[in-house]
Amino acid sequence: MDLKEIQNLIKFVAKSGASEVKLETGDVKITIKTGSDDKETTIVQQVPMGGHQMPQQMPAQQPQQQQTPTQQESAAPQKESKDSGDDDSKYITVKSPIIGTFYRKPSPDKPTFAEVGDTIKEGDVLCIIEAMKLFNEIESEVSGTIVKVLVDDSSPVEFDQPLFLVDPS
Repeated sequence: MDLKEIQNLIKFVAKSGASEVKLETGDVKITIKTGSDDKETTIVQQVPMGGHQMPQQMPAQQPQQQQTPTQQESAAPQKESKDSGDDDSKYITVKSPIIGTFYRKPSPDKPTFAEVGDTIKEGDVLCIIEAMKLFNEIESEVSGTIVKVLVDDSSPVEFDQPLFLVDPS
């Protein structure tokens, strides 16, 4: 099982809402647990002693402790927008499929993937979320215009946290 297949499995488990998945193929054993109170994902891989050396347990994300202020910051704009009327109800919310650090640019010297007012189509890259030293491109599942960016650059995000508002019209 290669890294890409493991990443796809993690994404699938995150979207499915399952709390635990165990997979054994040949000499690889993977357990993915989600849905704890801490909203963290634990991945455990075990390889027989004769195989190449891999850590038996990969640590969960370090930024977990910093997420509380971010939740408060991201909740504040949502409350303000709800107070201003039901205008946001016609927009589609693009949510984070994984836990990690949100980046709007591919690198510090490059332009952002998507700005407010940009027209996007299905499959366009909107941002990158770094999880466990892996940079995952988050692609749009809808076409439309970016109305609002709900997360600050380089800030931690949780699973299913709103990232963008898109006007599908």
